[in-house]
Amino acid sequence: MKRYDIVFVGQMGKGTIIPFNGSPFVELGSPVLFAAIAASSLGKRIAAVTKVSESEEYLLKPMKAVDIDLFVRPGEVGEIHIVFPTVDVDERESFVVKDVASLSIDDIPSFEPCLVHLCCFGVRKSQLDLMQALKTLGFRLSIDMQGLVFQTDIATGAVNLRDVPEKKEIISIADFVKLDAMEARTLTGTEVLQDQAGILEGWGSSETIITSSEGVLARNRGKDMFARFTNKGTRGRMGRGDTVMGSYLARRLDHSVEDSLRFAAALTSIKMESTGPFTGSFEDVLERMDVGSPG
Repeated sequence: MKRYDIVFVGQMGKGTIIPFNGSPFVELGSPVLFAAIAASSLGKRIAAVTKVSESEEYLLKPMKAVDIDLFVRPGEVGEIHIVFPTVDVDERESFVVKDVASLSIDDIPSFEPCLVHLCCFGVRKSQLDLMQALKTLGFRLSIDMQGLVFQTDIATGAVNLRDVPEKKEIISIADFVKLDAMEARTLTGTEVLQDQAGILEGWGSSETIITSSEGVLARNRGKDMFARFTNKGTRGRMGRGDTVMGSYLARRLDHSVEDSLRFAAALTSIKMESTGPFTGSFEDVLERMDVGSPG
């Protein structure tokens, strides 16, 4: 069986981004692409499991370019429109133009048990089933709650943030839980990052990562840590949380929570200054780490 440090699982997609007071542009990618590429910059053994049609295999080129092992199943690529109505980059309005099918345990090849990050979109029940199946096989799990909190109105395509009835079961299964401030507010009912993290920990989250426009909060064993973003622009806002999580998980394999948090905030700050996935170097990140520190 293949052996990896982290396997990223999720669908591919394309998005039309409409910035506040800016010109629309197309982002070719998805959570699995942003997260896997960020993780690959640390020299770990990284794989990605996704679905793509033969005519849209060009979307995989950025991952191939950094030697990520790809396990591709035939399937449709999702399309979404994202509008940022205000200067606050945490506020966005999303509309699904083309939906995608859920990934199941049958889509996952035989790997030696390792850390798997799920950044899937789809039916909540199917994602819980996938988590339970992977856990039974001995995998450690990281879950992006976005794919569960984001729920699409079938009639209009509008994406709304909704509570997740199974949230406590899902969170307690995972070793790492990733959210942004808006998603955490939807689940917990509070706007304060530290309170959000505390509630999630009370529900069974072992290690919680919450992103916001200011930076990233991590909570582990009752202790909160925060690292600020130092980006000089936000054109590369899309993929922020995925980049944080991919780089955090890869660094966390052999570093402390605090160091991993600072590393992820630095790498993501560089990424947000331009569109697309992270293209900098490991050395660039170490230099940027000296600029910001946990608050």
